Amino acid sequence: MFSQLFNSMADIPFEHDYKCYPVSFMSGDSRQDVDTGGKIIMPPSALDAVTRLNIPYPLLFSLRNPVADRTTHCGVLEFVAEEGRIYIPYWMFRNLCLQEGQRVTVKSGNLPKGDFVKFQPQSPEFIDIHNPKAVLERVLRKFACLTKGDTISLNYNNHEYELCVLECKPADAISIIECDLNVDFATPIGYEPPTKQSAPVEEEEPAPLIVDSAFTPFAGQGNVLGRRKKKTTTDTPTTTNVIVRGPDLDFKIGKIIFTRAIPVAGGGDGVEMEFEAFKGTGNTIKQKRKK
Repeated sequence: MFSQLFNSMADIPFEHDYKCYPVSFMSGDSRQDVDTGGKIIMPPSALDAVTRLNIPYPLLFSLRNPVADRTTHCGVLEFVAEEGRIYIPYWMFRNLCLQEGQRVTVKSGNLPKGDFVKFQPQSPEFIDIHNPKAVLERVLRKFACLTKGDTISLNYNNHEYELCVLECKPADAISIIECDLNVDFATPIGYEPPTKQSAPVEEEEPAPLIVDSAFTPFAGQGNVLGRRKKKTTTDTPTTTNVIVRGPDLDFKIGKIIFTRAIPVAGGGDGVEMEFEAFKGTGNTIKQKRKK
């Protein structure tokens, strides 16, 4: 009979209405650890009630604002609040659309262990964090559960970031105590991907060709070993045509021209020498002796 009574009491949930205030309304030192987590502070009488009802640990509660019909879930950090009051983080206070001193319904319950959650940062500044998953893992240690649709607050490097819970599995409200939780991120609100701009291709101008007009190939005189050089009374200057070597500076891309007329330097205005094959004069090194 006693065991039946004990089991029936274990099935009765804890449920009570409290006046709700943000953590900043607590007397004494500032409790920043409460504002950056997902747990609330309740009065000592709540601890006596959950003990008598044999509520299983970890203690998880749902907070409901009947006026705005908003619900969220949380854990409990301490039982040191004044009787008839609870203190909750400001982000939770804002999600429930509460006013200072407004009554909320606190009810105990069991939540399944989560295996997946997806967050959406509310500002593109969140992507500036070097390792967001490691930072989020450290912050979520202060949370006991997560609810789909809530916007939680994350304080990192003296900067506050907000993350909206887009998706939870296997339920819309999950417990994240001692569980393997896979985390994913959606594109932050207001994020614009960088656009790729193609750099203009600058065409390099060809370097001007310097033509040495004073150079004349094979213009020297030959000498024979063991033979006396003939004395010449007058030196007749020889005039040779200097062929300009180098590429055509008037070349246009996509057009190939096969030039048979070779331009000659010093040939006058518009004078060109026509190319003729095998039209030179032959010379013999060994001359015939006169009889």
